[in-house]
Amino acid sequence: MPDRFSAVPNGAFHCLILWCSEADPAHLHNRGMGTTVPVDQICTADDYVVVFTVTSRSVTMRWAAYSGASYYKVSATPQNVPGSVPAFFLFNGDTVLGGLNTLLPNTAYTMRVDAMDDNLNVLSSIGTAEALTAPEIPDIELVYSKQSTSITVEFTEVDGALGYILRAMSDVGDFFEETQVHGSPGTVQGLLPFTNYTLSVMSVNLGGRSQPSYSVELSTVVVAPELETRSDTNSTITVTWDPVEHAVQYTLYIIREGSNTILKINTTGTEETFDQLEAGTWYSIKGTAWDEYGRLGDHNTTRQITRPWKPDPIYMVPAAGRSVGISVYWAVVYGADSYTATSSSGQNCSSEGDSYCIISPLDCGQNLSIVVISKNLAGPSVPSDEEDFVTIPCPPEHVWVEEPTPGSCQVAWSEVPMADFYMTFIKIDDGAEYLCNTTSRLCPFDCICGYTYLTTVFAYNPSGASPQGLIVNYTTGNVSVELVSTETLEIMWSPVRGADLYETTAVQPNAVIHCNDTSPLCALSDLRCNTNYSVVVMPCSEQQGCNRTCPQQWHETAPCTPLILHINQTNDSIVRVYYTTPNAPGTSYHVTVVGNTGTHVCVSESDFCEFALLSCGTVYKVVAVASNGVGRSLPSFSVPLETGEQEARLDVKDRGEEY
Repeated sequence: MPDRFSAVPNGAFHCLILWCSEADPAHLHNRGMGTTVPVDQICTADDYVVVFTVTSRSVTMRWAAYSGASYYKVSATPQNVPGSVPAFFLFNGDTVLGGLNTLLPNTAYTMRVDAMDDNLNVLSSIGTAEALTAPEIPDIELVYSKQSTSITVEFTEVDGALGYILRAMSDVGDFFEETQVHGSPGTVQGLLPFTNYTLSVMSVNLGGRSQPSYSVELSTVVVAPELETRSDTNSTITVTWDPVEHAVQYTLYIIREGSNTILKINTTGTEETFDQLEAGTWYSIKGTAWDEYGRLGDHNTTRQITRPWKPDPIYMVPAAGRSVGISVYWAVVYGADSYTATSSSGQNCSSEGDSYCIISPLDCGQNLSIVVISKNLAGPSVPSDEEDFVTIPCPPEHVWVEEPTPGSCQVAWSEVPMADFYMTFIKIDDGAEYLCNTTSRLCPFDCICGYTYLTTVFAYNPSGASPQGLIVNYTTGNVSVELVSTETLEIMWSPVRGADLYETTAVQPNAVIHCNDTSPLCALSDLRCNTNYSVVVMPCSEQQGCNRTCPQQWHETAPCTPLILHINQTNDSIVRVYYTTPNAPGTSYHVTVVGNTGTHVCVSESDFCEFALLSCGTVYKVVAVASNGVGRSLPSFSVPLETGEQEARLDVKDRGEEY
């Protein structure tokens, strides 16, 4: 007889593997329930009778063959059941496997096998074994699917059951699953969505498992829609999803977080927009699908925040600092994570926690409009209402100092757009300062000869002062330059406080002429004719040296004297005088012919002059003088002219006597 007997599936029975030899462990492992069963409850002491399988109402055994036996009597006597009548059955002598199927559920039996002859006399007792029948078969009361991957079974619980087994098989036969549960209800997991399954339940105790209950067919529900949400405005949320297979309708639920009010919408489409929501607020959205049997499937929940409200009102103030900037302030918006202020010039600034930010640097003299948007995870709000802002004005482009009369100066400047008024700062080299506030573009001030004045002008508007502009350096001197002769300039100036010496220079491209004196008067002679000189007077002292910031004055010397080259008498009445033109273009030349009969004058800018109607046979003196806006040159040497019938000529080397 083998040490072990292995049971295999047989119809509706589930078999157990039993160890009954002395060398085996003292307990039997029930693979169906994961429990440990004492061997002496099932196996005989001498191992000649072994319980093979049990059900709720049957026990199947295997026994050792007895030589000469015509029959085997298998009987089952309930234990601890007073007055009970043993059940028995006769098997042919060739049979070594059999059992009884009229037993009571969840009842302990003593099983006995006797060998008998043809007359049913007991030849020998093969042996005994103890068996426990399985509990009663449960009844399925309700099955339902609330999730697409599971089915829940409600069933009657039976006496003596230590647990239950739920069996699920798919209609196509590719799925078989048994799930152990402790009681009702029980749930089978790991199923496919909207798939039909056949379900049954079995009860289990230490003896084994019952037969399966009557089966019930049910399909799982559909999966939940995968929700995609967005907020296009601060009062709407749009929900979209892909169609769910086998779904005929969808239900959406939306609730504001922190609220108890739920809005429900049924739809057959795949997009829905909720409106009239609160700005910058989180909402929970749940979606589920209905199948063709009117069952709700899985649900899917997501969160979405609406866009924030626009940050109104906003206001601006000039930003502190050296660079031009704007501090933009706004009202805090509920549900906003950050803010961005943008100017019409394209510059912007952002803030995540504060209710202001600074746009910098900006250009001066700008008329800007500013808007602010708020942002959160849903996106930006609409822009706030525009607010205009004028940046600080730019400084004047041109600033200059004028001295209309000695001792009376004025600062003038070009007009500045967007400026309401101007502040002029005048600082004298002795440390004194003047301030001039005006809405005009002129600032008069008293100026003293010999002082240096540093002037600058600031433009103002409600945003503040312009950056510092040009600094004009002006030194007074009351210098006058006068041409006292054709080649001499006389320079006069007012005495300068603290000056010990005056240094006067007259500069022309190829020479510098100096005049140093303690007197406020200097005559520069032997200058070149028809030359523009830069004249500068510098007051000097032993302690401070020379003031080299004094302004220069330009003055031109008288024209150079022309030289008569020759005289032609073209006919009896016309004489042409030729001369040099040593001066700049635009210089006029005056030629005078003086004789006993009268004086004749010709003015020309070319190198000759013509005279007509001169008396024949008369002696004349011819003189030329140059003239321009500065003055007249010295006259040329006089040249004699005697008219006659022949052409009169003058040798250029014969200059005659001076006129």
